[in-house]
Order: sequence, then structure tokens, then C-alpha cells
Amino acid sequence: MPVTTQKILFRNISILDSTGADPYPGDVLVDNDRIAAVGTVDPASAEGARVIGGRGRTLMSGLCDAHTHFTWNNSADLDGLGTLPVEEHLLFAIESAKTYIDSGYTMCVGAASAKPRLDVVCRDAINAGRIPGPRYLANGPEVAVTGGALVKGITWFADGPEEMHKTVRKLIEIGVDQIKLSMTGEEITGTQRAEDTHFSDEEVAAAVTEAHRRGIRVCAHARSAESVKMCVRHGVDIIYHASFTDAEGMDMLEAAKDWVFVAPGINWLVATLYEAESFGFPQEAAEAVGYKKELEIATEGLREMHRRGIKLLPGGDYGFAWTPHGTYARDLEHFVERLGFTPMEAILSATALGGEIMLRPDELGKVQPGYLADLLLVDGDPLADITILQDHDRLHYIMKDGRFHKETEPAPAQA
Repeated sequence: MPVTTQKILFRNISILDSTGADPYPGDVLVDNDRIAAVGTVDPASAEGARVIGGRGRTLMSGLCDAHTHFTWNNSADLDGLGTLPVEEHLLFAIESAKTYIDSGYTMCVGAASAKPRLDVVCRDAINAGRIPGPRYLANGPEVAVTGGALVKGITWFADGPEEMHKTVRKLIEIGVDQIKLSMTGEEITGTQRAEDTHFSDEEVAAAVTEAHRRGIRVCAHARSAESVKMCVRHGVDIIYHASFTDAEGMDMLEAAKDWVFVAPGINWLVATLYEAESFGFPQEAAEAVGYKKELEIATEGLREMHRRGIKLLPGGDYGFAWTPHGTYARDLEHFVERLGFTPMEAILSATALGGEIMLRPDELGKVQPGYLADLLLVDGDPLADITILQDHDRLHYIMKDGRFHKETEPAPAQA
């Protein structure tokens, strides 16, 4: 039986290839699920291809969110994440997965699931082609020590090294791709301070040792200075937030920059401080519990991390009422406006570094021959205006694995 191939030729486009090179005009040929040629395409190799006229639009890699919660349900009721029935919760998680790819995100790193198997089920359904969604690395419930849960109803507890070993084993049995440690507080809880560190060195070491023994990575909610240092000391792979990193921690991060990733979730801080009033948390309250202070300190620290070449990735803790699903690319704007990234650096952090954090740097995150064809055709130049990527209407084509998730051609302008 003959093998059916599918070729697609993007013609006359501006190629933003995520190698760091300036965009350049040319064509890109996709053959089945891979990029076959970039720049100049041999007409013979493109024979029979469907042609997409670029008209100078920007072709770029799909984006990565390094701090994803499919199961956060756009609510201001944090405790409701635990009480929402599992059937309704699964439906919402499926909708979230679709919203991510609708928004141009073809890579996502799960940062905790509100119920044990929801992330795993969604990942497997995406991989099987049963539901639309990004490439996904699934997580399980956050692991906290007694008294350290941010939201009790969505947290597993473990105290001491032996319980850490056992809990990590249980999560691996579920089928997760990484383990999430909830190491510090969060001011919005009213009882847990961001600068409090709940874990001991022995507990972090036990969790990481057990996970790495089985080839599973560890990520951590780590806002305090001490928690960041614990993460680096014991090999936590992905550090979320890192708001209060001190000078010693900064040096440790720089020394570990070949292997550690930091995903600060900067939009969470901005939105919680300035945009949560209509959901019952006015700016005055946010300032009173410390969010203004944290944003200022975190911004200075993250700018320094960027100067030192530490790997910073976007991913803003989306899925709360004031950080709703579908607004993910706000992080890129914050990287430029607050953290001193150039637009190119912000895009590289969401594409090329996305391929790295997904553990597939040789086939994800760039527009290069041999890479998987996860592509966006964007109406405009995101290097001239990074906010274009927040406008779903400007994402004319969204491709994953060489197949279109979205294809839209705007109506021609009226004479």
C-alpha cells in the first residue's frame, strides 16, 4: 500500500528561526511532521505541496509555557480546586489544553495538577490524538510538608526523607513526567509567607534522589532565598518564582546555569498586585501583604539573572481569575518591559529554551531542517511589537506535527 505524504510549502515569509539570527525572507517546506527545508526550497522537493502564501508574514516556532496548570479553572476560589468534582474538572482541563494551542503554545511544562491523574490523562489523550493540545509534560499534586500547603485540597503531604521517597514513588506510579515540591509560602493565602521555607535540606535531597533515580525531574515552588539555594544544592531541575534570591543564591544559580531552569511566573505577581481587585483582592490588600515588595525585589533579581545568562523562561501561573487561560503571552511582554529582555531574547526564551526544557532541544523550538513542524504564521512582526502574540486573531496558522490546528486567511480589504 503506497505511503501517503503531506507536504506544505510556506512561500514568501519572514523566517524567525530562533537561532538568534535576524528574520530573513524565504520559504519553508514541511514534509509530514518535520521541517524539510528552510530559506531556499528546491522546487522538485516541493512538488505536490500545498502552498500557503506568506505575503511577508512571520513564520516562527510554536511557544512554550514553562509553568502550566491545565486544572486551574479561572476561579478566585482557591479551595474550589479541591472540591470541584473530578468529571467537571477533567472537562475544564481538556478545554485548557485546547486554549493553550489556540494561543500558539505547542509546548507546555506541567507545574502541578489539582487532582492526581488529570494531567496524566490529558497528556495521554493529546498524544493519542483524542483531544487537541500542546506537547505536554504532566505533573501530579504539589507535595508539601505538614503545615506548608498553599491549598490543602490539592496537596499531598510528606514529612521527613522516608515519606518523601514514598510519595515520589506514588507519583511516579501515576505516570507523571516531573514532581512538584511546594517549598515556600504564598502571601495570598493569608497564612503562608513567601519568605518562609518549609522544607529541610534532607527532605529536598530525598525527593530529588528518588525522582532522578527513576529518570523523573523535580520542580519547585520556591520564592524564599533559602529555598532557591536548597534547590540548587540538591539538583531541583526547574525553579518556579525565585523572587527573593540573595547574592549567594545568585552565584549558585550562575554556577548551575548549564542545567537549571528558572520560570518566575512574573505575570502572577503583576496581576495579583494590580488586577485582582474585582475578584476580592484589591491593590491595597496586595501591597499590605507584600506583593509590591516582592515584585520589586523579584524584578531586580530576575534582571540580574538575565544579565548572568541564567535560563529564564515564561510561564505565568495562568488559570486564576485574574490570570485567565488564554492570556499566556503576557509573560513575553513582561520579559521585555520589566526584565530587560529584547523582543528577540523573549522569543528565544519561549521557543529555543522551550525545546531545552522539554528535553528535546534538537527537534523543538526552532525553524530548522529536521525539527518537528510546530509552527506559527503570525500577522506582523513580533520583534517590532511583542504584544502581537497576545492577539489570537494575528495567529493566522497554528501547526503541530505538520498538521494545522488552525488555518485562517483574513478577508481581503474592501476597495
